[in-house]
Amino acid sequence: MLTDQVALVTGASRGIGREIALTFASNGAKVVVNYSGSEERAQAVVDEIVANGGEAIKLQANVSDEADVKAMVKETIQTFGSLDILVNNAGITKDNLLMRMSEADFEDVIDINLKGVFLTTKAVSRQMMRQRQGRIINVSSVVGISGNPGQANYVSAKAGVIGLTKSTAKEFAARNILVNAIAPGFIATDMTDKLTEEQKEQMLSLIPLNKLGKAEDVAKVALFLASEQSSYITGQTIQVDGGMIM
Repeated sequence: MLTDQVALVTGASRGIGREIALTFASNGAKVVVNYSGSEERAQAVVDEIVANGGEAIKLQANVSDEADVKAMVKETIQTFGSLDILVNNAGITKDNLLMRMSEADFEDVIDINLKGVFLTTKAVSRQMMRQRQGRIINVSSVVGISGNPGQANYVSAKAGVIGLTKSTAKEFAARNILVNAIAPGFIATDMTDKLTEEQKEQMLSLIPLNKLGKAEDVAKVALFLASEQSSYITGQTIQVDGGMIM
């Protein structure tokens, strides 16, 4: 489905980003595995792709740093000759009730989860406009639609990602660059592993399908949005949440 396409996936060393990188590679894409912290985990993703006959490199970059982002995009194009798909997945959480949330924790989450999407999208836009084609997939969250106590910073950023997706989709449509968002619900990842059993039970009570999602569930939707099968879809937010928000 993605033969000879070049995909840059931010935050691809683990969780949803890792699964998207592996799924894209197994469908023919050349993949850039972006990471910020663990080079070892990023290398493991690259090694798995190569072992299965694919092509991949890892690039370290802080998505909230414009110089880092520009360098990452430049090296991607120099290595593979194009950049066809961007997945803005990198994100962090620093949860707390608003009354206790520090200004620094609010800003850190906004910087990575929202400003990072702006910077990476801006950085790839010139190349995609020159190519007159491209796919940008932003990973938001259902809490960006519904709100969630204790996550004022995260929710603000993820709601902003949905607005940014719509604005960018309208700006880029004339150049055949499609921009969509995925809003995952509760997905079994390192993040949800940290929750208590009581918290997990409370979550399940909110999900009509009565189970947590898997990273693969999100990766399948990302693959659809990156492929020609979604060629008449832009500016949309697709929820992958087991029916939690409807």
